[in-house]
Amino acid sequence: MSQQTEEKKQTGGQALTSNDAGRRQHPSRRWLGLIIAVVVVAALLVSGIVSRVRARTKLKGETAQVALTAVSLVSPKQTAPAEEIILPGNVQPFITSPVYARTNGYLKKWYFDIGAHVKKGQLLAVIETPEVDQQLQQARSNLLTAQANLELATITKTRYQGLLKKHAVSQQDSDNAVGTYNANKAIVQADQAAVDQYAAMVSFEKVYAPFDGVITARNTDIGDLINSGSNANVKTDLFHIAQPGMLRVYVNVPEEYSRGVKVGMTADLALAEFPGRTFQGNLVRTADAINMTTRTLLIEIDVANPTNTLLTGSYAEVHLKVPTQSSTFIIPVNTLIFRSEGLRVGVVKDQKVTLTAVTPGHDFGNQIEIVAGLKSDDQIIINPPDSIITGQQVQIVQATLPGDSK
Repeated sequence: MSQQTEEKKQTGGQALTSNDAGRRQHPSRRWLGLIIAVVVVAALLVSGIVSRVRARTKLKGETAQVALTAVSLVSPKQTAPAEEIILPGNVQPFITSPVYARTNGYLKKWYFDIGAHVKKGQLLAVIETPEVDQQLQQARSNLLTAQANLELATITKTRYQGLLKKHAVSQQDSDNAVGTYNANKAIVQADQAAVDQYAAMVSFEKVYAPFDGVITARNTDIGDLINSGSNANVKTDLFHIAQPGMLRVYVNVPEEYSRGVKVGMTADLALAEFPGRTFQGNLVRTADAINMTTRTLLIEIDVANPTNTLLTGSYAEVHLKVPTQSSTFIIPVNTLIFRSEGLRVGVVKDQKVTLTAVTPGHDFGNQIEIVAGLKSDDQIIINPPDSIITGQQVQIVQATLPGDSK
């Protein structure tokens, strides 16, 4: 019995020893789980904080980006060394003239109407001048009378000069005869001039073409009263004649282009009645003076027209290539900023604005020439806000290069 008791004691002692070991190992596992839990919680906290910081940073960046002024940019377009300008021109014949009558009367007959091609010296019309005819007759009669008196005075002078040598007449009588001769001679000369004058007036009854050309107007008809072009009455221009084989085109060039216009330049003419076709002419002369009223320079361009293709009096668009400064640029007008200190444009570099002063040149409507203040690589703001200032940071939403199409 004692042996069993001993065995129980031994067995119980062993059991107690195992429990004690379990009790000793349990706190270590508890601390390990606690540490793992703390690490997990810390990781979650750090992850949440980092995500919040990142979100806040991103939000601040997006807010700052949204706060920037959004702008569109365009690059200036450099102009060509020769700029083409288009100006209105008046096409006129090389020679044109109204044909007036030089004598009074009634139109008896005309021989050519509008559109007729006539030669120099060709008879155009005949005028009846009965008064002038009568005056010519009277002048001729007066001339005959004067010539008869001159013949008598010549005989008398010769006779008295012969008698004076024989001392048959006095010197006074001889001098009177010579004076009478001289007076009658002067009367003959005057009457002869009157005859020539009236003969010339009669010759004006026939109206001739002054040069080769085309009749462009006929302003009279048979039976019309004709007034001389040399008196104070209302003048009657019987015909208008033009020489269209060579045409003159007169153009008024604005003052800013006047220095580039030189004699010898070529010009192209475009007319509405010839779509897609141009006619070339040469600049032959300029007025060499600016018109004080229009501030333009008058130039003349000659255009050959051997087949009469172009009609005189036409309106033409004259294309001239005028040399310009190579450093000029063309920009849209909606890039300009009007400030009290002068004209400015907003140039963007590294997303920062610089208000640059510019000097304008020619205004082309939706575009304008800039002669100073820009460079070819500048980027200019389109439709800049009035509040924009130098140094302001902007957001670029679109950049358009020269020649790009939207």
